[in-house]
Amino acid sequence: MLNRKTSHFLGMRVQSELEHLSELRREAGKDRSSVRGSAARTRASVRTQSTTTTAAAAAKADEDPGANLFPPPLPRPRICMWKYLDIHSMHQLEKTTNAEEMREVLAELLELGCPEQSLRDAVTLDLFCHALIFCRQQGFSLEQTSAACALLQDLHKACIATPLGNVEECYRYFTSVLFCHGVRRPPFSIDLFKEEQLLALEDYVVNTYFRHFKLYKYVFTPQVRLDLSLTYMGLQPPKLWPESETEKEESKEVEEQAVTPRKEELETVAPPEPEPSHVHILRAYIKTQVNKELEQLQQLVEERLKASEERLSSKLTALERPFQLPPGKGKSKTK
Repeated sequence: MLNRKTSHFLGMRVQSELEHLSELRREAGKDRSSVRGSAARTRASVRTQSTTTTAAAAAKADEDPGANLFPPPLPRPRICMWKYLDIHSMHQLEKTTNAEEMREVLAELLELGCPEQSLRDAVTLDLFCHALIFCRQQGFSLEQTSAACALLQDLHKACIATPLGNVEECYRYFTSVLFCHGVRRPPFSIDLFKEEQLLALEDYVVNTYFRHFKLYKYVFTPQVRLDLSLTYMGLQPPKLWPESETEKEESKEVEEQAVTPRKEELETVAPPEPEPSHVHILRAYIKTQVNKELEQLQQLVEERLKASEERLSSKLTALERPFQLPPGKGKSKTK
């Protein structure tokens, strides 16, 4: 009897423990699922927040292109044939017989709104019309004309990307893109232009675009202004004089005599508080130091601008000189 009772008791106890273990496992599974769901929700919320933050920053940058004072990096030089003007567009431009027809077709292809009313659209249209006339005078093919216009468009975008001066960076970018169409090294560059055509195209862009680089930048970029504000540390803001007792009595008398006809009264202004001598000396010293620093900064900026203009003019004069072979190389050796 005792053995049966103990075995029955042990069986009931084991069954209750098994049920308790199964309940614990169910609760653990629920906790895991809830933790996974919360983690997924937090990841999703973080992703949405990051995407919204990135979108907001991009929208802010698009709204104010002049907010970033650092010039953006220039794109990598690549082959730009058929980039903006495809084969159908070039056939339409080839059918034009005069400059007016060319301007109308080009304004439609470049999606320019109304050049008669917009100064920027008119300047852009003149830039590409003269470029097409130059390509026709040089006898360029459709591929060469499309590449020349795309090269000029990319150069113009690099110029107006920032209101700051980047003429040297733009010139390096222009020469690198130009060499992408003069050397056969696929897929990085192709031999689309001959050597004489490359030199002619470079002379045209230097004489027409780089000589008016600042004018294009003035028309197409916002003007940058410096707002300078100074805060003096350790100085207390000026305090207003409190009303004296005599002024209070006068105001009461005026209120009592409000029933009688109004009379003109002289406004009494409290005399300003005279500045202490040390504050006046400190203010004058700070003003003189700031003026000296501004003069030095202005002189430094003028020297740098003058140096950059001299370097650019020297490069332009070097490019305008005819290509000459060094002496001794063109002569044939005689035995």
